[in-house]
Amino acid sequence: MGRVNKTKGPAGGPAASPLPAPAPPARVQKAAAALGSPRQEEAELQDGQAQQHRYSCARKLGSRGGLAPAARGGSAGLAPTAGGLAEVPTWLAGCPASSQRDSDSTGAEAAKLCTLSVLLSLLAPAQPNRSPDCGGILTPSGLSYFAEVSKPHTEAVLRQQLVADSDLFVSPSKPSRNQVTSVNVSRLALSLVPHAGLRLSIDADLGISSALSPSRVVKLSILADLHVEMNLEGNMELVTSSCKPTVEGTGSSTEEVESNSSSAELDKEINVGKICLEVTRLLLSPNERLFSLTTQFPVTPSCQVQYVPLAVPMFSEQGIIISLQTTFQVAGIPIPLPVSPVPFSMPEPASSSPSHLTLAFSEHFYTSLFFALEIAGAFNMTLLSPLTTNTLAQKIPQMASLFQEDVPVILQAVFRSTPRVELEEGKAALKLFLTVHIGASPAAFQSFLSLSVDMSAGLLLSVVDMKMKITAATIEGTELSLAASDVGSVPDAVLEEMFLPTVRQEVPAQLNAVLSEGIFLPHISGFTYTDVRVVTHRDYVLVPCNLQLQERIGERSHSR
Repeated sequence: MGRVNKTKGPAGGPAASPLPAPAPPARVQKAAAALGSPRQEEAELQDGQAQQHRYSCARKLGSRGGLAPAARGGSAGLAPTAGGLAEVPTWLAGCPASSQRDSDSTGAEAAKLCTLSVLLSLLAPAQPNRSPDCGGILTPSGLSYFAEVSKPHTEAVLRQQLVADSDLFVSPSKPSRNQVTSVNVSRLALSLVPHAGLRLSIDADLGISSALSPSRVVKLSILADLHVEMNLEGNMELVTSSCKPTVEGTGSSTEEVESNSSSAELDKEINVGKICLEVTRLLLSPNERLFSLTTQFPVTPSCQVQYVPLAVPMFSEQGIIISLQTTFQVAGIPIPLPVSPVPFSMPEPASSSPSHLTLAFSEHFYTSLFFALEIAGAFNMTLLSPLTTNTLAQKIPQMASLFQEDVPVILQAVFRSTPRVELEEGKAALKLFLTVHIGASPAAFQSFLSLSVDMSAGLLLSVVDMKMKITAATIEGTELSLAASDVGSVPDAVLEEMFLPTVRQEVPAQLNAVLSEGIFLPHISGFTYTDVRVVTHRDYVLVPCNLQLQERIGERSHSR
């Protein structure tokens, strides 16, 4: 049973009046008036006030129906979604007055589009906040798996490079008569070099033929050191630090290799530059996969998420540690996220983790997700209620003077503050801070009551098909208070009896409808996650999992 805290509103008169739009902060009024003079606005909003101004605009914008691409004008304009509560107040307008006074529907829509576009332009952060909120650790077992599934690719690339390649064996004194006829990779290994990078080791058996000697098999060994750099586009790139190929004779199909001296001579003939020119290509397209990590993924039709590496990974004995920053775009425009009160660092990995990969997500990651969805207007909710105006009139007598006919009662809810996710050992909780407008709509929505509702719900976290699924489960507590009233004082018991059941049932249901699609986890192309677990700790969530190379046409998927 929830607790009701009542704040008495003004006594209602005989005539109905819509719930007035909340007055904007003085900072926002001043900025809206100065939209025609950006320099003046920046001067007034310096010393940290500009960021707060953007958040205020964003929250007001989200509470009026969210954002979606405009019906006309393509990506140049934005329009309110159908879930909005009211028209955009005049204090938010940043368009010429003539547009606002236009009486036809085209002019009114153009005014709204201009207003919303101006407000979205204010969301660009003055100073981008570069702080990680998630990341991952590729363990030695994950590195071994990547090496294992790279072997067929390595063999195919070597075969393409070496077979019938007359430039492979080059002697400065005389042309070579050797030719590679077959390639078989017997070993491929990747090992960690702490604080430096990776060591790639490849052993391959090459079939060599010559016009003057029987065909034989030699062993090609490639030893290369690799490290990761950030390119100009901000993507990670695997590059070669050093590379050394060697050749040893092992035997022939008809007789043994004549002597060790012939192997040494063959070793001198090998074109080192040819083998080491693009040694990273011998792995399974690592750079293309690293680039794919920064792909934008949809969260809702108007909201996208992107994971951005902030620096090159750290290499330790426990694995490759990468820190990521989550960014969101709403209607194609990046939004500034609340600053985390506590910097997030990757938890110390378990030295004996059997998983290929462990992803980590901070508490702030989840709060940022809800903030982005709030800005997108995804949480503006219309709650279905069994009540009618006549039903309410039996408990609230002044209702009879507001509505002459019996019409359905509608509850519309918006966030008055960003939801907050709290993580503890073994559990997660969601704190919601709502304003619920109660009204009816014989023609247009008319609010006669406004409630402040604080809810706490348990969260269930899971992973399905590369997505983190978030579900609001058990309602753990609800506090309800009267914020405004056009029907006089309403007893606590009536508020609880009339509205609390609908709020407790409908809010989690509609929240879950938004969250049901989930949010894509950081991942690289061509691989999926298997054997996934979700472990909740205080302030962060760990997701240990194994990698699986996706099945290709005509091939079997590689998995352990």
